[in-house]
Amino acid sequence: GAGVMVRAVWLDAGPGRVGRVVLVVHHLAVDGVSWRVLLPDLQAACEAAAAGRQPELDPTGTSFRRWADLLTEQARSSERRAELDEWTALLRHGEPTLGRRPLDPAQDTAGTLRRRSWTVPADRSATLTAATTALFHCGVHEVLLATLAGAVAHWRPGGPADVLVDVEGHGREPVEGVDLSRTVGWFTSSHPVRLSAGDTDLDAALAGLPAAGDLLKAVKEQAQAVPGDGLGYELLRHLNPETAPVLAALPSPQIGFNYLGRFTAGTRTGPVGPWQLAGDTALGGAVDPAMPAMHALDATAVVTDTPEGPELTITLGWPAALLTDDEAEELGRIWLDLLVGLAAHTTDPAAGGHTPSDFPLLELGQDEVDELEAIAQELDGGRSL
Repeated sequence: GAGVMVRAVWLDAGPGRVGRVVLVVHHLAVDGVSWRVLLPDLQAACEAAAAGRQPELDPTGTSFRRWADLLTEQARSSERRAELDEWTALLRHGEPTLGRRPLDPAQDTAGTLRRRSWTVPADRSATLTAATTALFHCGVHEVLLATLAGAVAHWRPGGPADVLVDVEGHGREPVEGVDLSRTVGWFTSSHPVRLSAGDTDLDAALAGLPAAGDLLKAVKEQAQAVPGDGLGYELLRHLNPETAPVLAALPSPQIGFNYLGRFTAGTRTGPVGPWQLAGDTALGGAVDPAMPAMHALDATAVVTDTPEGPELTITLGWPAALLTDDEAEELGRIWLDLLVGLAAHTTDPAAGGHTPSDFPLLELGQDEVDELEAIAQELDGGRSL
């Protein structure tokens, strides 16, 4: 209400003790990527000032305001309008209610949300964030989405094979002539995807068998099969007055997903310098308790690089009136177990492989990709493509 976007507070710990700066910025002004711009700049400026030098920061590229103007222009372009039919087809068929009743923005607010987190064992986290992504030619993002889709399918047996998921991303999609690498602001975007475990044997995937790899390959393709770069959905939904009513009338995903990225845990070891991260970070901060919940279920994940190695943590959030704690616990445990199963499968010498989207200039099916890889292995002494 007061329009305060940034607040910095110095906490004086007393004589002879290291104090601390607490920096809080409203989400309207920064997103997760912005902190990767701000923190190195703050460190460089602090160290320069401590050395008696004038801080000098690298120049920025495209401003946030210019980016907003470009999005408004894009929303009315013929290229973006051409995506409307694909987005409409993706959302046309809804799905059964995930919880006891449909989400109600008047009742299901931030103040009613419950949360529960699970941490993947350290050795499995290391495998999933390195070997799995390398062998399957994907990112942690696809690993998480595949296991989440499989978990939902296993959690509601007899339900639909597919699930709509609202995937949130960084929003800084590459555009010719635009440089957002050092621009601070809220660029976050989201778009729906329809994910299906298909006929994957999920019990086998949980056990770390090849079905775990099949699930990842299938969902990897589905996650990438969105119109354009994914930005078009929100452009057409919110910034084009002609297409907005069309998309607003369609079902929206009941599940939200956000991979927050990879962060380094601060450390207090060693001598104290002019700038040193304390290791206390609150991703997400706080919200007004009356703010409506956006989804019946929100799934988030973050990788924290610790001195002992990467640590993958998954979190579920849900309005208390829609799911019981036991139901959410069961779903979260299945998600965790599928991640562990995928990590176990990754250690199989036969694990990994490409998918059709890895060859954008060719029209190949997964069976054809598998055939080509088998031929390549024979010709190349066991090495894949």
